[in-house]
Amino acid sequence: MSILKQAKTVGIIAILAVLAGCAGQVNEQAATAEPAKPEVVEQKAAPVKPSNVESAAEKAAREARQAAFTAKQTAEQLRNNAMAADTIFFFEFDKSDLKQDALDDLDAHATYLAADRSAKVRLEGHADERGSRAYNLALGERRSNAVARYLVIQGVNRSQIETVSYGEERPLSLSRDANGWSRNRRVELIYQ
Repeated sequence: MSILKQAKTVGIIAILAVLAGCAGQVNEQAATAEPAKPEVVEQKAAPVKPSNVESAAEKAAREARQAAFTAKQTAEQLRNNAMAADTIFFFEFDKSDLKQDALDDLDAHATYLAADRSAKVRLEGHADERGSRAYNLALGERRSNAVARYLVIQGVNRSQIETVSYGEERPLSLSRDANGWSRNRRVELIYQ
């Protein structure tokens, strides 16, 4: 259950407790009241003292407001952490295994996506130019699926993730050497 839903539930429970407490006080006063006397006596009204039930309701309302504020602040912080993390993840030659250095950034994205179910990402898999076109498309797909699997394991709903492979069709580097090829073996995470 999200923090906002929990805060609403706490607020509703507090209001119901106040109403139940007030109803009980009215019934107790009616049961102990003296029968009405025919003569009219002028009485001063006693000052109304705040009851413990009212202060409990105020406390619950304050806690609900604080929980909502904290939830909003936390969601913004998670989003900021995800936006600050890397969105390009590189792979070894002919491999679709995630590198250890990518996991911290993927964890930041996974935490945000798991917290905000309306956020969606597209994972674009790429390969370098070595190999056939069909092989590179399949390799790009394996790479984007590896990132998607990791995000799902971390709690992201699979419906938030779209995977696509471009194979060698969209190189990041046009350099035909080891450095250029290493930059083209990647998955790009793009928020939609």
